[in-house]
Amino acid sequence: MGTYAIIDLPSQKAYQAYRFMKELEEKLSDYIEDSEVSKINQKAGVEPVEVSADTLEVIKKSLWLSELTEGAFDITVGAITIRARRLREISEDQARNLVNYKKVRVKGSSVFLEEKGMAIDLGGIGKGFAIQKAYEFIKTDKGFISIAGDLRVWGHKRLLAVYNPINGKILAQGYNKKDLCLSTSGNYRREHIIGKSGKLLQVTVAYEDCTLADGLSTALLAMDNKKRWDFIEKHPQFGYLLLFSDGSVYVNKTFLEFFESLEFFGSGIK
Repeated sequence: MGTYAIIDLPSQKAYQAYRFMKELEEKLSDYIEDSEVSKINQKAGVEPVEVSADTLEVIKKSLWLSELTEGAFDITVGAITIRARRLREISEDQARNLVNYKKVRVKGSSVFLEEKGMAIDLGGIGKGFAIQKAYEFIKTDKGFISIAGDLRVWGHKRLLAVYNPINGKILAQGYNKKDLCLSTSGNYRREHIIGKSGKLLQVTVAYEDCTLADGLSTALLAMDNKKRWDFIEKHPQFGYLLLFSDGSVYVNKTFLEFFESLEFFGSGIK
């Protein structure tokens, strides 16, 4: 996944979780030439590719999220991030015309991209999916797993914090009241999320499922301002913490309910 992981579990379980997530990476990474996702991309516009249950699950959940967010979340953004920007096989204008989740065909255990030049990039959901699946696999009473900006804590209370990219310090911190997943997305290090974030600098989503939290934090950052507020109003079941470039913060009731209390530092709360 090209990033760091923190695993707080009994030693044997920690190694099992690491190995499990490593095996997922070998299926899902578009940086690995013989991964299942790379094979799907290589066969775009040619033929379907048979995949494992894990790859099928994350792609189906991604397509569901695409429908929920009306296309703000779209794994076929790989046409831009992989084909155009990394491999330089096509122009970015050509790539944008190939981004369309509705052209991903799933039949049985096979996946097919309808047009040549299309590509799947799971970077906006893969870390959350790996954490969620590892949690389900190891079956411990308590634990903590974090990969970059995504984490899950269960069975105990832990001091959690959200980073503030404006000053390099802590934006908010508090002890969780219940089990939760947190996913934070931002474009301040490198522009890897395609969209119209405007003055929105960072999004953190709290939810019970890490796959959905990861995908939603990506989608919210990609939305334009009106679509984002409409989505937040329509879907209050998710916890939202938004940081804007002027230092102001929006947090909803659902986000606060995941914590015993939440302390904010140096920002105006909306």
